[in-house]
Amino acid sequence: MESSAAMDVEEQPSPKSNNVKRFGLKNSIQTNFGDDYVFQIVPKDDWSAMAVSLSTNAVKLYSPMAGQYFGECKGHTATINQILFSGPSHHQVLSSCSSDGTIRAWDTRTFQQVSCINAGSSQEVFSFCLGGTSGNLVAAGCKSQILFWDWRNMKQIACLEESHVDDVTQVHFVPNEQGKLISASVDGLICTFDTTGDINDDDHLESVINMGTSIAKVGIFGESYQKLWCLTHIETLGIWNWKDGTNEGNFSDARSLASESWNLDHVDYFIDCHYYRESEKLWVIGGTNAGTMGYFPVNYKGVATIGGAEAILEGGHTSVIRSVLPMSKVHSNSPSHGIFGWTGGEDGRLCCWLSDDSSESNRSWISSTLIMRPEKTRKKNRHQPY
Repeated sequence: MESSAAMDVEEQPSPKSNNVKRFGLKNSIQTNFGDDYVFQIVPKDDWSAMAVSLSTNAVKLYSPMAGQYFGECKGHTATINQILFSGPSHHQVLSSCSSDGTIRAWDTRTFQQVSCINAGSSQEVFSFCLGGTSGNLVAAGCKSQILFWDWRNMKQIACLEESHVDDVTQVHFVPNEQGKLISASVDGLICTFDTTGDINDDDHLESVINMGTSIAKVGIFGESYQKLWCLTHIETLGIWNWKDGTNEGNFSDARSLASESWNLDHVDYFIDCHYYRESEKLWVIGGTNAGTMGYFPVNYKGVATIGGAEAILEGGHTSVIRSVLPMSKVHSNSPSHGIFGWTGGEDGRLCCWLSDDSSESNRSWISSTLIMRPEKTRKKNRHQPY
């Protein structure tokens, strides 16, 4: 069943922030998705499509400009933990990793699987990335190990098993130093590896940072990609220089700092961080259990502070928000049509938000074709490892 609703939200600045942009839902089409929900939203390199991973163990593709549904990729038999597009050299290829122990590649024109790496029936793949100096290296966090394959022949070439003692939640190749790999784990450690030559624990582990608690997500940022933001499973935030191992900001009370900066509900969790290179500005994105989201500026130079929300998105979601896709990376050759970004959450909604400087009225809308309910109703496990 589908229902339409119109909601007019008065646009007004928050009392605790002078420059806040507030986004409210004015028109929506809502489909009842039951227990199905959105994990992650990622864009294609040219922004002609975006992929959305779902709790149905499928990935659906849409137009980020119009919300048009393109098709779905199905094959995983357990939770999809990460998705990414393979980059300009294979721009039609979408890759995904899962707790079923596989990394799969999909042709987004036919929505068919074109290759599969199997880490083993007893493995779970929590994170992966593509890169290396040759551009053909696949690195994956598989329980407490980091495994490497050659993308061209799908052969495993290395296994790092001594650096972490718990599940590896993140692996990233450094954008301007593709031979460097950064990993993060539930054990609280962030490790840097040199992946050139024959990869092993003894010779290729370069540095270790101890965050002191289980790590949920990390991101590489900065003018020369020397900095690292780190969100933990207890909702703290750390800023590090991964090259020299120095801590540049430690926000153990990040949720309280964010909550104090607006007059809305307490910030219950952090979704992600967003860095805008042109202005060298970092935001931490926080959300409430009721589905409101805010962009909070992070100042890590000098006195470490989290400022008042500079953007508030409310009225689109009714539950926890899982993923945010900002559209600021859309350049003039691929106009964003005033779209501020996309969000997805545990209410099964995919929301598109329009910026207040667009030619259209300030509004957000929800895709009505996000998930088709399966014929057989089954109980969902609402747990996602990381």
